[in-house]
Amino acid sequence: MTRLVKGGVQQVRVVVRALALLHLGKGASAPQVAQVLMLTPQAIRKIAERYREGGMERAVFEKARPGAAEVLGSSDKQRIIAMVCSAPPEGAARWTVRLVAEQAVQRKMVPRVGRETIRILLQSHDLKPWREKNVVRGGT
Repeated sequence: MTRLVKGGVQQVRVVVRALALLHLGKGASAPQVAQVLMLTPQAIRKIAERYREGGMERAVFEKARPGAAEVLGSSDKQRIIAMVCSAPPEGAARWTVRLVAEQAVQRKMVPRVGRETIRILLQSHDLKPWREKNVVRGGT
C-alpha cells in the first residue's frame, strides 16, 4: 500500500483511499482520518468496509462501469455516413448536424438519435459536411 501511495502516477481517489487505509491501519478512528483527508467519516467507513469484504483491490480501485448502450449499430452508422456523403435534401444547401439527425429519423434509419451522437459520428469519420469541399460527391 505504501508503494501505491509513494510511487508512480495514480488517480487522486486511489491515493486518498490508500492513505485512509494506512491511517486506519495505524489505529486512527474514522472521524480522525476524515478530518486529515477532508472526507466524511461515512466515506472512510465505506472504504474500510470494502477492504474487509474484498481486500485492497476492492477498497482502493473502482469497478468498471457499464455505461450507456450504443445508440447506433455499425450498419446504422454506415447508412448515416452514406447519406451525409450524398446531396442534401431539397431546400438545404448543405448538411448540418441537426439536419442529419432529423433526416436519419425521417428516413427511418434509426428510431431516434440525438445531435451529439451524430456530431461524434461525423467527427470520428473526419467529416465536415457543412464545408462542401470535405464531402465526397459522386457524378462529376
